[in-house]
Amino acid sequence: MEIVEAQLDGGKGYVFAGPKPGRPLSSMAMAMLLRRMKSDITVHGFRSTFRDWASETTGFSHEVCEMALAHTIANKAEAAYRRGDLFDKRRKLMEAWTGYCAAQKAGKVVQLRRGSAD
Repeated sequence: MEIVEAQLDGGKGYVFAGPKPGRPLSSMAMAMLLRRMKSDITVHGFRSTFRDWASETTGFSHEVCEMALAHTIANKAEAAYRRGDLFDKRRKLMEAWTGYCAAQKAGKVVQLRRGSAD
């Protein structure tokens, strides 16, 4: 938490601050990183992986999962009545995702990019 708090202060409120002071990373930052890595992986693929995991292996509601991905509500009437941010529920979802990603699973390691030794 000390690292995150220091980053928040240094990034003027952003954990992932962009190169311009007081601004977040751009929406293209991850895509550009993957391009520089010469990877076939896409940002959408990461988001899709999260969404599939959340739907298939957790009991979190559709609304919580969609809000975690910052998806907008297409139905205007529903959007007008949805005033909360579901923050505590989204935090619990992210904690579950962290646990899933951090767990060591034998035989499920996938190489993302060839190293220079290959």
